[in-house]
Amino acid sequence: METHAPVLAAHPFLQDLDPRHLKIIGECASRVNFNAGEFLCREQDEATKFFLINHGQVAVEIYRHRRGPVTIQTLGEGEALGWLWFEKPYHWHFDARAGQLTRALALDVKCLKQKCEQDHELGYALMKRYAHLLAVQFRVTILQLVDMYGK
Repeated sequence: METHAPVLAAHPFLQDLDPRHLKIIGECASRVNFNAGEFLCREQDEATKFFLINHGQVAVEIYRHRRGPVTIQTLGEGEALGWLWFEKPYHWHFDARAGQLTRALALDVKCLKQKCEQDHELGYALMKRYAHLLAVQFRVTILQLVDMYGK
């Protein structure tokens, strides 16, 4: 049986997490690869995976009828994609496309949520990391808006 614990432990999103929790999360993980141009997710699709990017580059895009796909963020090694699955309706609000060969761990969100319900310490540890991820995303969005509309 393949263990994902060492790869999970090395990812910044999960660094310093209790080894017991890494083992639990590993039960929900699978290794995935995406070739350049391949989508990790599409807008309006059900959000069933949370991705921890280990190698490569992912463009987070929104589609505008007049301009086509617009990249709003680029993610790379050590970053996470999929902060929307904690709150209903559990659908993606953007597209994410690999800009080059991208390797990641995909965490099955139903499995992960079930593990968090069973182990509230794990759920709290992940929620703290999620809160940090969202705070960083919020700051990035503010800087983008200032850059676009600031004087």
